[in-house]
Amino acid sequence: MTATPPATAPAPGDGLVRAGAVLFIVGAVATLVTVAPLFLGTEPFPTVAYMVSMLMGVGFMVAAAGVLRSIAAQRRQAGSGR
Repeated sequence: MTATPPATAPAPGDGLVRAGAVLFIVGAVATLVTVAPLFLGTEPFPTVAYMVSMLMGVGFMVAAAGVLRSIAAQRRQAGSGR
């Protein structure tokens, strides 16, 4: 019989990190798609496609906010344990 590890509750900021990762990946794919016409010699995409590629930076910022929130929660927990 294999022992299963105990289920842990998600830490504060975990949701922000996951959402930021998804936004970052969507933005990265959009960036690759918008750069492709430069190499393929086709007509560039409309401006909306370039704006979607900005999600890469937004995703990075959201994930960073999640990390900072997690750090703050850990500091509060360590401070209250003294």
